[in-house]
Amino acid sequence: MDPDTEVESIFRQENEEIDEEEKKQWKRPPSSYGSMKSESDVMEDVEGSEEEVAVAFPPTFPVVLPESTNEATGLRMIRSESPSTLYTMTTQQTKPPGAVVIETRSSDLEDFSEVDEEDPDEVLVADSPEPPEPVEPDDETDVNSQPGKLHPEQDLPHLFKSIQNTLTSLNREDLLKFKMWFYQWETKITLKQINEGDLLDFVDRIMETLGQDRSLLHTITLIRFHLKQYLIGKHQVIREGVVQAGKQNLLDNIYVQPNISTCGYGGIDPFHEFLPHLPSPVQVPSAETYVGVNNLFRLQKADGKPVRTVLTTGIPGIGMSVSVGKFCLDWAELRANKDMQFVIKLSFRTFMYVRNRKPLSEKMSIMEVIEYFYPDCKDMKYLEEEDCKFLIIMDSLDCYQAPLDWENAPVINDNHTKAELEVLIVNIIRGTVLRGAHVWILGRRAAVSEIPSRFIDVVTEIQGFSDEMKDEYLTMRFCDAARAAQIVAHYKRQPTLSMLARQPFVCWMVATVFERCFRYRGYGEHPPRLTPFFVSIMTVQTNRRLQFYYDIPDNDLKWSNDDKQLLTRLGKMAFKMLERNTSVFFEEDVKECSLKLKEVAVYSGMCTELPAAAPDGRKRFCFVHYSLQEFMAALYVFTMFRTESKNVLDSALLQKPKLFTFKDQTKSALGLVQCALARTLSSPLGHYDMFLRLLCGLLNPDCHGSQLRGCLYPHNAPKVGGLDEVQRLLEQAIQTAEQNNRDRVENLKECLREMIQEDE
Repeated sequence: MDPDTEVESIFRQENEEIDEEEKKQWKRPPSSYGSMKSESDVMEDVEGSEEEVAVAFPPTFPVVLPESTNEATGLRMIRSESPSTLYTMTTQQTKPPGAVVIETRSSDLEDFSEVDEEDPDEVLVADSPEPPEPVEPDDETDVNSQPGKLHPEQDLPHLFKSIQNTLTSLNREDLLKFKMWFYQWETKITLKQINEGDLLDFVDRIMETLGQDRSLLHTITLIRFHLKQYLIGKHQVIREGVVQAGKQNLLDNIYVQPNISTCGYGGIDPFHEFLPHLPSPVQVPSAETYVGVNNLFRLQKADGKPVRTVLTTGIPGIGMSVSVGKFCLDWAELRANKDMQFVIKLSFRTFMYVRNRKPLSEKMSIMEVIEYFYPDCKDMKYLEEEDCKFLIIMDSLDCYQAPLDWENAPVINDNHTKAELEVLIVNIIRGTVLRGAHVWILGRRAAVSEIPSRFIDVVTEIQGFSDEMKDEYLTMRFCDAARAAQIVAHYKRQPTLSMLARQPFVCWMVATVFERCFRYRGYGEHPPRLTPFFVSIMTVQTNRRLQFYYDIPDNDLKWSNDDKQLLTRLGKMAFKMLERNTSVFFEEDVKECSLKLKEVAVYSGMCTELPAAAPDGRKRFCFVHYSLQEFMAALYVFTMFRTESKNVLDSALLQKPKLFTFKDQTKSALGLVQCALARTLSSPLGHYDMFLRLLCGLLNPDCHGSQLRGCLYPHNAPKVGGLDEVQRLLEQAIQTAEQNNRDRVENLKECLREMIQEDE
């Protein structure tokens, strides 16, 4: 049904005539708002003929919504018989007219601090679409849609002021569009009446034509219409890495939904290039537990009631932020969760921003927090109604660095009581503030595990991409199908890289790096080197740590000595774990290396907490992939060799080779690799093999002389010498292994290639 037909069907149901007594009821009272003068000095009268309007504003096109798909999950789902007819009392429509998602990403926080100084014309897109039209309600109401009701205490002056303020904030073009939309919707008003007078006269006619209840409906619609452009502007384009003008991607064009499970075991990939099983085995969820991101709030608890609070976690780089963006964009564009009347995004980074900006002694209510960032959402009293269905998204819990007292925080029972932000956060999750809200909490596991389980209805975990999803993602990113096929085939030549690409973050890195590399003639003859990808993962995660948790701006991301010490000590811990042949560490292991648990398990971006505790009750932690632990161990060994001239592997030299005539020769590159070879060949296959390969990769000048220069090592640090001798040693080891240790041959060849191959 096209919009015009829908509008016509609505008003066919209304009475043809209104008796005189009812007309008098909505007549403008001279003492209430009739004497108000316009607060906008820049608004001009909008004039034009019906012919001009017809040319300037052709009929809108109907929007075709995709059908929702069913996905297997481990929990029961709330399914409406007709998702497109979710009737609510607040909107009195079957399709809520595109409420607003309030976006509070950190990149936008600076904008909010100056929101009063911005030109309103810059907030809206110039060619913004018309607001969604009302839809005829069905006779049947979906019992699962949790309908809301209009607030009974909204008086006429309040409605008048709300409509006036919203229309005043529109620029001239958008105001004219709204007037034309209103003219097409409301048949009881003429085009001449719409264009006559100033803005106050137009608001008067809206009130007189619609009455109180429908005016409130229009007020809600106006708020959504005003903020929808901001929402689309923030989520329509995905910002990846360093944003380059003209090279941004639309989220819908490249988004591939990762697997999300209702049965999380930590999100660790159990596969390894050499080991059939990790030293400390981990479980993986089955496909039957997967649920789509847009279906999270159709899950049910064990007692059959709808879920209120959903917690989503995952390892760093697994795609939590992008999944939130996709959820918000789908809802705003009426593709999913149409029964949600509002979706309000209150990131923990937003709370931290407010906390740092306001004096600690100043208290706020939750409504003041919302209004602080979004003045258009002022006096949203309908959020207090028991049946008003809306969602609060609270992501990046790990970014909130103040302690939360879950047991002793005072209980708040209304939305207007002022308190410290920590108390507000606890009460939102408890359900005593914003009682009618559904709450979606996201964060890294070491942070979200502090929330008492009694406050959470469902715990979900993002598992990342399957093999098919990796290929789909890489294919969707490129218009050139041949180039996409090249990249897909190239990254699969490196098994460990293919495993790491389970993380969307690594998959993006693969696409970015190989797109640039394939511009060079002759690239792709050899398989890609693995070490540069690990260096890039460590570098990006360290920079994100500085940005997200320490508010370091992009143009000032210089690693301090403390940052370098953190990586070195983290590598030392990884090396000790490798020697003990374990992939799990505990808090005492962290302290032994002079590290802080939160820095390692939350901020580093390279480690995570496991959900199951040890038999003695201690919390368990691990690296996000076992090969990353092996890389950090190799980085520690190489860093000690390069910066302090120490060979920490010297004690493992089982038999001093005849090559060494002086003790100091063990501190050369040749001696370092000789010690690593001795460890590898004397241990079971897979124990030190990947460690040896990555250590040889770090000896490559491209890694230590280019990638790590200026970050972990000084700009003027000389490159490692003696690599010709190391090359001869590896070639000799390959020849020996071909005769009596053939299962080591391939890895030794990879070690040599990692060290000598030059990438364009």
